[in-house]
Amino acid sequence: MRAGRLVGVVATLAATALAVGLAQGWGRSDQALTASSATAVPTAPVVLNGTDDAFIQLLIPMNEGAVALIDQLDTRPTDADPSLWTLLGELRKAHQAELRDLRGLLAAGNVPELNIHAGHQMPGMVTDVSLAELRAAPDAEVSSRAAALIRAHLAQTVVLCRGEQTAGGSPELKALAGRIQQARAAELSTLDNRFGAPTAAPGG
Repeated sequence: MRAGRLVGVVATLAATALAVGLAQGWGRSDQALTASSATAVPTAPVVLNGTDDAFIQLLIPMNEGAVALIDQLDTRPTDADPSLWTLLGELRKAHQAELRDLRGLLAAGNVPELNIHAGHQMPGMVTDVSLAELRAAPDAEVSSRAAALIRAHLAQTVVLCRGEQTAGGSPELKALAGRIQQARAAELSTLDNRFGAPTAAPGG
């Protein structure tokens, strides 16, 4: 019952966030890549509502998938797109810090971590299938495939962060979502504007 309720909340969260995003536009920051966890998450007890819980339970596996992708790329040639590999190294550190903060908030809210999205094809999530396809890809295609996967992940996280700030209940988590959204905007800008990067399709 709990898993079903959370899946429903995630769907509502994503739909609400998308509507907010379309209404407000996809603002992008030109500032340098920044850590999303500049402010420490409090260790005092927090109260998480259903949207807060769903947001954390979705963002954790999304971040873990992105980190798994970056770790896998450590074994592939980097000379084709060194600027991408530099960005991915920064993303790995930022995502690992976010995972610590998200799990800290779950603990502070006395909520167990549940992998309710295992095997799901969620937007922006790097799946085992995606990783297998990337492993099988020729070296010449690795950079473009990896950039597309990471971009989808970053863009969907922006959508989810907007939804959390709109419908979430925990001030601590809403603040963290705001920091993550700001970081993702900077990361998207860096990804799309790196030297030699293909131009993103309109609305992409």
